[in-house]
Amino acid sequence: MNTKLLWVFAVVLTLFSAVYQRMTGPTYPVRVAAEIAGQAVSAKLLTSHSVSTDLPVTVTAADESITGKVVFRRLGSGDDWTAVPMNRDGEQLTASLPKQLSAGKLEYSVMLESGGEQLQLSGVEAVVARFKGDVPAAVLIPHIFLMFFAMVWANRAALEALVKGNNLVRQSTWALLLLVVGGLILGPIVQKYAFGAYWTGWPFGGDLTDNKLAVAVLAWAFAAWRVRTGSRWPAVVAAIILLAMYMIPHSALGSTLDYETMQTVTG
Repeated sequence: MNTKLLWVFAVVLTLFSAVYQRMTGPTYPVRVAAEIAGQAVSAKLLTSHSVSTDLPVTVTAADESITGKVVFRRLGSGDDWTAVPMNRDGEQLTASLPKQLSAGKLEYSVMLESGGEQLQLSGVEAVVARFKGDVPAAVLIPHIFLMFFAMVWANRAALEALVKGNNLVRQSTWALLLLVVGGLILGPIVQKYAFGAYWTGWPFGGDLTDNKLAVAVLAWAFAAWRVRTGSRWPAVVAAIILLAMYMIPHSALGSTLDYETMQTVTG
C-alpha cells in the first residue's frame, strides 16, 4: 500500500481520537441553549479554570427583561448554596465565582428569570468546575505535541505491521520514545504545575490518566522489543491499547481537593 496513504490514515485516526477525548472529557465546557419567555439564551459554562483568577460565568441573553443569578458551593464541602446576581453587559449576563486552590472544585447552576418564568439553564445537575495551576507554555506545548505524534507513530506502526512493511522496528521505537518523553517525562511536570504532584497513579493514587499512560508505555515497551524478533502483532495490540486509552476521557478520576482535610485525592 502507498506509504503516504498509510500516514494519512494514521493522522486521521489520531485526530479523531484526540477530538473524541477532548469533547467527552470532564474539562470540556458545557454548551447550553434554551428559551425563556420565548427568548433564546445560550452559554458556554466552564468546567476547568486557572487558580489565578475568579471563574467567569457568561450567558448570552439579548432580551433585557431576562435576569439571572448563579448559585454555587464548594464540591464535597458541605457548604450551603451561595447565590451571586448576574450583571448585564449589553446582550450578556455575567458573574464571577471565587477562585479555588489547585484541584479545588465548585459546583454551580445558572438560574434565569423573565416575565415570571424561571429556567435552570445549566440543567438539573450542577456544572462542576475544577481549578488548576498555570502550566508554562514551554512545558505544555511540547507535552501536547509529543503525545499527539506518539499516537500518530503508534497508529502508523500498527498499519506497518498489518501490511507487513519493512519499517516496523523504526516506527515502533519512535512510538515508544515519543510516548516516554511526552508522557512519562513531560506529563508529570505538567501535572506538578497544575495540581502539585508529579505522579498520582498507581501505587500512589487512582488517577486514571496516569494509570492508563503506564499501561500504554508498558504495552509499547513490549511491542518495541518483540518486533525486533520478527513478531508483528504486538505492535497492533499496543496500538489498540493506546487507542483505547485515548477513548477514556482525559482527566477522569483526576486530582480533587478534599475540603475537609485540605488534601488532594485521586480516584
